[in-house]
Amino acid sequence: MTNSSALTLRQIRKSFGAVDVIHGIDLQIEEGEFIVFVGPSGCGKSTLLRLIAGLDDTTSGDIMIRDRVVNGVPASERGLSMVFQSYALYPHMSVRQNLSFGLENLRMAREEIDRRVDGAAKLLQIDMLLDRRPGQLSGGQRQRVAIGRAIVREPVIFLFDEPLSNLDAELRLQMRVEISNLHAELGNTMIYVTHDQVEAMTMADRIVVLRKGRIEQLGRPLDLYNHPANRFVAGFLGAPQMNFLKGRVSPDGRVDLECGHSQTLTLGETLVGQTEATLGIRPEGIEVFLEGGGDLVAKVQNYEQLGAVTYIYTTLPNGETLTVQLPQQIPLRRGQEIGVRFDPARVHVFAGEGERALELVR
Repeated sequence: MTNSSALTLRQIRKSFGAVDVIHGIDLQIEEGEFIVFVGPSGCGKSTLLRLIAGLDDTTSGDIMIRDRVVNGVPASERGLSMVFQSYALYPHMSVRQNLSFGLENLRMAREEIDRRVDGAAKLLQIDMLLDRRPGQLSGGQRQRVAIGRAIVREPVIFLFDEPLSNLDAELRLQMRVEISNLHAELGNTMIYVTHDQVEAMTMADRIVVLRKGRIEQLGRPLDLYNHPANRFVAGFLGAPQMNFLKGRVSPDGRVDLECGHSQTLTLGETLVGQTEATLGIRPEGIEVFLEGGGDLVAKVQNYEQLGAVTYIYTTLPNGETLTVQLPQQIPLRRGQEIGVRFDPARVHVFAGEGERALELVR
């Protein structure tokens, strides 16, 4: 990775009439990075991608591609290629014609067009499909053609707008691997938009978590997973979702939960008085005791035994739910009571404005 930045966003804002949808975003993406924008529907991730692509105009702020301000520069002149959720292929054209059409409009030499088309087709393993039309292809093959059409432009940055959402689960997994391999092969900067946190965790060099047009947190996948900045990020990343239990935290680090459990942690910051708080613990951070033991009793409501992993869905004495994930098979029945214990090294505490994560000494 070089020291130059592929893309810089400075105080990007976007409004549609009186409605503000992007609120002053600053972001720097380095050459060769695979960046994923993730967040719930309506968070602004696709809008931000369209602003970068030049398909929409910013209300204010600067977009810089390799230190060149591109505000007002047409999409076709930004050196970007975009892959959409819909394949947007021409149904009456062959795969070869779909791949070459954009280059022909640029009046590129036929020899160069053929070189790029043949190279992209071979890279994506669709060279045997060049004479077929989109209607004769599977969903995965059509997605490869759409990606190939972006590759032949040899862009500075690839933009992907939820490209796998129309595929079934097996094809999504396959295409995730293929796009990651493509990034490793080409080395281009890629910006990928998805609402699927699994895609974000498995594909990204860095993740940008968005909510309501603002960046909640930016970082490497495991950094965000292990050290979420606030409850929103903690709950959005991870499947099954992190457990959240209501309580209060004291300046001495004692967390008293409404479910009847108390846990003492070492705070890395100073609190003034006792305050409402939420304790977060991921399902894999919980130890289970079948024959007595543990710090808290939970009642098994349901469970899923998948062979290599077991999910247990329980309720606590105050009615709150608790999901447990175990990397093993264990005997269970609905309605039984089990003991649980939270690994203190995996506990998070969220409190205050924005339910930020309190600093804990591990």
